[in-house]
Amino acid sequence: MKKSIILSLLLGMLFTSFVQADNKHRFEIKDGQFVYDGKATRIISGEMHYARIPHQYWRHRMKMLKAMGLNAVATYVFWNLHEPEPGKWDFTGDRNLAEYIRTAGEEWLMVILRPGPYVCAEWEFGGYPWWLQNVEGMELRRDNEQFLKYTRLYLERLYKEVGKLQITQGGPIIMVQGENEFGSYVSQRKDITLEEHRAYNAKIIKQLKEVGFDVPMFTSDGSWLFEGGCVPGALPTANGENNIENLKKVVNQYNGGKGPYMVAEFYPGWLAHWAEPHPQVSASSIARQTEKYLQNDVSFNYYMVHGGTNFGFTSGANYDKKHDIQPDLTSYDYDAPISEAGWVTPKFDSIRSVISKYVDYSLPAAPKAFPLIEIPSIQLQQVADLLAVAETQEAVQNNRPLTFEELNQGYGYVLYRRHFNQPISGKLTIEGLRDYATVYVDGEFVGHLNRYNKNYSMDIDIPFNSNLEILVENMGRINYGSEIVHNNKGIISPVKINDNFIEGEWEMVKLPMSEVPALDKLPAQSVFPIVEAEGKALTGKPAVYKGTFTLKETGDTFLNMEDWGKGIVFVNGINIGRYWQVGPQQTLFIPGVWLKKGANEIVIFEQLNEKIQTKISTVKVPVLTNLKTDKL
Repeated sequence: MKKSIILSLLLGMLFTSFVQADNKHRFEIKDGQFVYDGKATRIISGEMHYARIPHQYWRHRMKMLKAMGLNAVATYVFWNLHEPEPGKWDFTGDRNLAEYIRTAGEEWLMVILRPGPYVCAEWEFGGYPWWLQNVEGMELRRDNEQFLKYTRLYLERLYKEVGKLQITQGGPIIMVQGENEFGSYVSQRKDITLEEHRAYNAKIIKQLKEVGFDVPMFTSDGSWLFEGGCVPGALPTANGENNIENLKKVVNQYNGGKGPYMVAEFYPGWLAHWAEPHPQVSASSIARQTEKYLQNDVSFNYYMVHGGTNFGFTSGANYDKKHDIQPDLTSYDYDAPISEAGWVTPKFDSIRSVISKYVDYSLPAAPKAFPLIEIPSIQLQQVADLLAVAETQEAVQNNRPLTFEELNQGYGYVLYRRHFNQPISGKLTIEGLRDYATVYVDGEFVGHLNRYNKNYSMDIDIPFNSNLEILVENMGRINYGSEIVHNNKGIISPVKINDNFIEGEWEMVKLPMSEVPALDKLPAQSVFPIVEAEGKALTGKPAVYKGTFTLKETGDTFLNMEDWGKGIVFVNGINIGRYWQVGPQQTLFIPGVWLKKGANEIVIFEQLNEKIQTKISTVKVPVLTNLKTDKL
């Protein structure tokens, strides 16, 4: 009897191993081709980031990719999303990368993983955790012992999460990218030798392999930047390369004279900044370029096929000579073929029509969009004076202003405060402002300073025995270029009045806004019913508004912020992102899965508060192109 049971168990285990073996597929780069299960395969991929989409919508969006004709999905991995504090990891909910990858496999999509550790992506700090800047001896994105120690810890933890989802272990991950657009960084950091750059880049690829990633590796750069970005043993792919002849020429040069040829970032749209026009790319031009790739056996990845949203404080920023910072919008619509809310667009239809002519599989219909609702009026019930609240909070004292990082704070706001026993007036200058400040004297608004347009000074008049208060906002760390290594926030250099350093007796109140402000826990003297707000001298002061509303049905919607100034919004405790009256974005996307039948709550932190607000509404159509530079 025992022998019979043992034999049955062994046969069962053997059958299971056969089934698992049958379920496994093979992917390799061979004879200048991508080869899937022994067959030459063209990759038609779309970039779509798990963290920019509520996890309840992942499968819907993947079905849209299939309907467009794609056979793969690519995603960056955001290190700072998963390790918000040193050694504290989070892969739950919208951060559940393994579930995202499994869902893609269930929808018969191959997965291209882009773990960085640097990703750019118009994402806060390019994906790096802000706290890396506090590590002694750390030099980012360089052949630096401390930096490589932390990148390895990250990649080891990432492998633990998704390693079993590689195609070599029965999963859908077919390729992994090492680093990201490193060639462009090499071209900007002339203070570092090419040999050191190459050594660092090769070590990232080596770490990926050593922690266990064993699928084909690739790099991703502009075709003119391959010299600094390519790594032996990793397939070079070209970003934004429309010229087929040039694509093949440069790949051949750095890949032993053969393919496969891939454009890892084919741009059907483009990124957008606050205070600047939203770029638009025509559907016809993208359809024509798609057909060129398909006619010439070029694989490609649309960046982005669906952008989604930079919820919370996740949006990054660029830097150029004209602007010390170019903060990215909350919306990451990207003018992509699939809109921010997951809708079919004319660009989607144009691309689908082209792809359908070149593939040997039939395309399913696009899934229906999620229901839309409109809330005509949400009444606000309470408002709180943030300056009064800050007076009750514990302050950090120092003889100079401390940065966010020195205060061990990553995001949000810091209120800098200094008392003056003697009157002083003249030119207030904060050259080290990072990034946006509203300035008050004894609680009265006197002006604002803004890193975007290099407005670092203003006239000030501080009477006898008065307080100067400076509320500073982190608008997102730079995510691209050589300035990524200069990413401290707050006030990072001395404050001056008439060129005199203002030192001694600074107080800093931390306002990270990591959780929704709870007005019921604030001092009673700082919270007012909205009907009494007009008589409380709140205009011009930073304020927190609270409202409640009841829904019979839920659905996606867009919060209309056109009558507001600048700030952030929480819906049912979730930070849905920043708004700013300068535009071009004037609405904020609220996914229906974050709303509830019955009672809902909205909390708005309004920095400018130019007028007392009593209500707010939502609309069914987003406003992403209404620029108001006169409000800057």
